[in-house]
Amino acid sequence: MLIADRRGAVAFEMPFIFAFLFLVILLPLVDLALAGFNYISAYAALRGFGQYLQYNQPTDVTSTSTWLTTVRSRANADPRYPISDPTIICGDNQTGCSDASLSPKYYSFTTTVTLAPMVLGYALCSNSCTYTLSYSERFQ
Repeated sequence: MLIADRRGAVAFEMPFIFAFLFLVILLPLVDLALAGFNYISAYAALRGFGQYLQYNQPTDVTSTSTWLTTVRSRANADPRYPISDPTIICGDNQTGCSDASLSPKYYSFTTTVTLAPMVLGYALCSNSCTYTLSYSERFQ
């Protein structure tokens, strides 16, 4: 009985089903996947810069401007995620280093991630599609 009933209903319904699946399910998943990949890439850039800093500590913690310039040029950081606001923290008071006798304990820096969603702009970008990721690690 079903074999004899071939009126082409599937051929008529298929464009609607395909449009629904593509626009409502697949494109939002692509947006989420791209946002996740951008976040993971930015965090990997932060961790890579942090690993480089582990082995290249500043010699003079009171004057870190030349050290930061040297570290930024040699670190080969990802140009899509520029490192900004690097801070070296000495002691337990969570402030910058003012005494040369102190050894650096922490470093902290940030980068920004910019998303470009196709469908989920209202959900992922309420005010702006630029997010700031921070990273902090203790020197060994």
